[in-house]
Amino acid sequence: MTKKKSFVLRLNPEIYKKLEKWASDEFRSANGQIEWIIDKALKDSGRMRKNMPEPDKIDESEDL
Repeated sequence: MTKKKSFVLRLNPEIYKKLEKWASDEFRSANGQIEWIIDKALKDSGRMRKNMPEPDKIDESEDL
């Protein structure tokens, strides 16, 4: 199981409300939606391999 880094994120309440709605529409938690958005942005910008496994499916013994 992959260890995840925790940190505080402060959002405008209206933005968070929209994020929650978007996440709910896609059957995700707000946290899961933020992870998905960041993952997609990193892949789209070429900063992470597009074929890289989902963050929660990475084997810690693999050297990525």
